[in-house]
Amino acid sequence: MINRLSMLVVAGLALVLVGCAHSPQQLSVQPELLVPLNPVARQQPVIVTVRDTRSSKVLGTRGGIYPDSSSITVSEQTLPKVRQQVEQGLRQLGFNVVPEGTPNANNLTVSLAELKYQSPTATTYVTEANIGATFVAEAQAANTRYQGRYGATAQHRFGYAPNQATNTRLVSEVMSDALTRVFKDPEIVRVLQR
Repeated sequence: MINRLSMLVVAGLALVLVGCAHSPQQLSVQPELLVPLNPVARQQPVIVTVRDTRSSKVLGTRGGIYPDSSSITVSEQTLPKVRQQVEQGLRQLGFNVVPEGTPNANNLTVSLAELKYQSPTATTYVTEANIGATFVAEAQAANTRYQGRYGATAQHRFGYAPNQATNTRLVSEVMSDALTRVFKDPEIVRVLQR
């Protein structure tokens, strides 16, 4: 009887511990420009480069009792989606996006410099998440070069650990905010118009 009872207790504890553990998440983020852009350029040619310069591909963890096994990353499709939005934004502004190597073209390089998801590590369940994204953009035309850093953050509180769909939406929103700030910088547009 005691042996059977102790087995039930161990099984119950195992279920509780499994409930406290989180599996890793790979997010298929969908960053997009949040504002319409007015055409101000006159089809000046622009070469676009998009890079990932983050020191780590892991955004953070979902917390829980095994934070090392609950990492959050973004899919390999993230950079192509960022590039698509950058090119779309330039076209809305009236620029002509051209292939690399095109002579007499200006350059816009957009780098994903930071992507962070910070949650409390001391608690079993994720109760909040601080999410941040930073892009570095460099516009270059002839002898003129301009670089800016564009970041966005958001803090969210939860009553339960957010699922993959929720985290995908939240990270996408912050990335969209940061990317939109690139296109709100009039200096970027001014350099590319040369």
